[in-house]
Amino acid sequence: MRYFITLAYDGTAYHGWQVQPNGISVQERLEGALSTLLRQPVQVVGAGRTDAGVHARCMVAHFDWPSTSAPCPGEEASPLGKEENGMFSNLTYKLNKLLPRDITIYNIVRVREDAHARFSAVSRTYHYYVHLRKDPFLRQYSWQLYGSLDFARMNEAAAVLCEYDDFTSFSKVNTDVKTNLCHITEARWEMLDDENRWRFTITANRFLRNMVRAIVGTLVEVGRGRLSVDDFRRVIERRDRCSAGESVPAHGLFLVNVEYDEGICG
Repeated sequence: MRYFITLAYDGTAYHGWQVQPNGISVQERLEGALSTLLRQPVQVVGAGRTDAGVHARCMVAHFDWPSTSAPCPGEEASPLGKEENGMFSNLTYKLNKLLPRDITIYNIVRVREDAHARFSAVSRTYHYYVHLRKDPFLRQYSWQLYGSLDFARMNEAAAVLCEYDDFTSFSKVNTDVKTNLCHITEARWEMLDDENRWRFTITANRFLRNMVRAIVGTLVEVGRGRLSVDDFRRVIERRDRCSAGESVPAHGLFLVNVEYDEGICG
């Protein structure tokens, strides 16, 4: 049977979501905790691959387990615990006790056998945070920018993203993806609290490696007056990573939502 786990994590201490040969990843921590509690190796598949230092308020992953009614040898009940209202609160509680404090499990639910955390997702939403004045309490989760920015012009440029589907200009080079086509449905800047803090929201059916950070970096060039809105359009049309701006730091980026079609639950 297949199960979806919804979780959140502070990515500061991790080399991204995916298991890496040279550093600890969130996937590795989660697989280790699940394998300990279920007493056999467990592999999880995530809805995406956040880079080193990127955070997630909502990541979804799936794992397979033979049956909710099949206990481990010598036990009277399944280690997943009892299913209540479609969720496995006992396993959720145990995982949260075992995992480090920078990873939190929200819930575990049973889904259809063909449901897939990555390929069944219909959209993903990211937030990127920037601030314009020095603030010691924002430094780990927002990027400090210097000088003034024209956020109205940046929103003009951001709206252009929804007119295109090839985002090669914002993709990391030499990746193993088969296509650079994405369908962006939302891209906008909004002010938070006061004029010091701003948030960029972007939603698409899929994202390329480094895509959001490269888009934000290029929009900042628009905000600084170094690129016009028409220049930004030409950056997209060139399909050349060298024509876009630099990638912004990872610590301001959060995966905040993953959407699925209804009827995915088992």
